[in-house]
Amino acid sequence: MPNIKLDKLTKSYGNVEVLHAIDLEMQDAEFTVLVGPSGCGKSTTLRMIAGLESVTDGEIYIDDKPVKHLEPKERDLAMVFQDYALYPHMNVAKNMSFALRLEKRPKKEIEQKINDVAEILGLTDYLYRKPAELSGGQRQRVAMGRALTRDSSTFLFDEPLSNLDAKLRTQMRAELALMRQRVRKNMIYVTHDQIEAMTLADRIVVMHGGHIQQQGTPEELFKRPANKFVAGFLGTPPMNFLSAMIEQNGEATMLVGDGFRLRCDQPTVDRLAHAKSSNIVIGIRPCDLEFDPNASDANAFDIDVVLSEYIGAQSVLIGKCSEQEFMVELKSDTPIALGERLRFSVQFSDMHFFNVDNDLALA
Repeated sequence: MPNIKLDKLTKSYGNVEVLHAIDLEMQDAEFTVLVGPSGCGKSTTLRMIAGLESVTDGEIYIDDKPVKHLEPKERDLAMVFQDYALYPHMNVAKNMSFALRLEKRPKKEIEQKINDVAEILGLTDYLYRKPAELSGGQRQRVAMGRALTRDSSTFLFDEPLSNLDAKLRTQMRAELALMRQRVRKNMIYVTHDQIEAMTLADRIVVMHGGHIQQQGTPEELFKRPANKFVAGFLGTPPMNFLSAMIEQNGEATMLVGDGFRLRCDQPTVDRLAHAKSSNIVIGIRPCDLEFDPNASDANAFDIDVVLSEYIGAQSVLIGKCSEQEFMVELKSDTPIALGERLRFSVQFSDMHFFNVDNDLALA
């Protein structure tokens, strides 16, 4: 299985550059997820790797071999599209074996491939049904099966679950994770859904505005985001951001904002020493806040509850810390009244700090 490397990869449409000289290397048998909002360049990057989009500048290497001049069929890649792209007049077996039959593979080899892949994907009982007789999830599995039967070195997925409803998406996400354990191949997966990225990826590549913002394991990106965009994009509910000012009060270093005044511990003081100015942004994940009515003023936020969203075992509170919007995740059995003021504490080690001018995280 090959290593895939993007070297200063650039894409322009006319005078508009949509992908800005990105560098990326994907390791052998790695599940890499490209994630970001619509228009960030993730699908364009995938299609350039596949050979479906031309490269404006830069190069794509597969095992150190430049391939941007090669046709898609010469790159040993298989792609699963968002819209299934199944042949309606063919049954499942014929859809899955289409590429093999074009290559005139032996009949026994084709049958063996189909049976092996159908077992992996749970399609054995559906091989002689046509796409119209299948559910959306089953059709997507057929599309994945068609790619898997080709036994390519690398599989490319372009938002394969986006057309499914929420329940099916959750089911298919689990099936993809199980398939990943059985099929040790390079996989590059594009999605705008950060939950898919967090649950499936060996490595996440967060993109925004045609640039790579950060790459790493899901845990690295969640716990140590490189900038405010990554911090706000990964995580549900999203991270809270509060404007604050660093102030000295005698020997104490304080973080002062609209509705709070926090006394920093020494590790936090050391982190804030890297700030470019006294104005910073504090980031706090809703799950890191603890309901603590007895917390001292030096380590607490008072939140006026505007709305409570009950989602089962958890509730998400939407409120305000003075005039700044704030979200809190807590157990549903916590008694809450709309309009009530509640006090929450948070550990300084769970806070994130960002420069105001460039949105970069403070180490």
